Amino acid sequence: MACPQGVDSKLWRSLRHSVGRAIADFGLIREGDRICVGLSGGKDSQALLLLLRELQQRAPIRYELLPVTVDAGFAGFDCEAIQRFVEPLGLALQVERTDHAAVINAKLRPGSSYCSFCARLKRGALYGAARRLGCNLLALGHHRDDFIETLLMNQFFIGTLKAMAPRTVCDDGDITVIRPLVYLAEGEIIELVRQAGISSVSCSCPVSGDPDQQRQRMKRLLNELERDIPQVKNSLLAALGNVQPRHLLDTTVQKTVNAKHESKAQ
Repeated sequence: MACPQGVDSKLWRSLRHSVGRAIADFGLIREGDRICVGLSGGKDSQALLLLLRELQQRAPIRYELLPVTVDAGFAGFDCEAIQRFVEPLGLALQVERTDHAAVINAKLRPGSSYCSFCARLKRGALYGAARRLGCNLLALGHHRDDFIETLLMNQFFIGTLKAMAPRTVCDDGDITVIRPLVYLAEGEIIELVRQAGISSVSCSCPVSGDPDQQRQRMKRLLNELERDIPQVKNSLLAALGNVQPRHLLDTTVQKTVNAKHESKAQ
């Protein structure tokens, strides 16, 4: 697959290099992997599939890509538009049809996040699809800004020092989630799909025009900080890979670290 028509070749090479670096740094893809690619129809998952397809055709190892879309049952969701995006890539789209819309309407508790509940249901459907298709990996389109925003949201609203992992094994141990876009800025992805003339497909849920307010607050905060500290997002991402346990307040971590140093001193 060549650089998509209309896309600046320099931008394409930069994005391709960043995804390749993430794959190498975190050991995301290996020989013989069978990868379920979560394809929502949004810009992030579209960029993910484009770049993985490009790297697949260049890689010295062999692996398979199986794009999967979860149809949550919202009226107006356009699976055919997603199919038209996938077909030129020479891949076959799998559609998981669910009754998530009805489940959310019946079980969502007052004051709970519609998007969070829906995301959990979709993740479960993707795990199910991955198992049915014999996949050992599930690729998701979370990018650099998602990692950073999640870090801040957990600190500000929950009180935990936690973000996402580029590679993590699910609770059942049979599926590993990978996030190859960890080094890509959201702005780069927006520019890619704009230049490529790719239209995102709305999930058509009742709150699709009302984004997560907590996450939007984090976006605004980061954008404000970036005006004064141009590298703040890269610094925050780097901090996730440069943890200093001795300087944190987690008592369990402190006991482990102190015991380790005491044993060295003896």
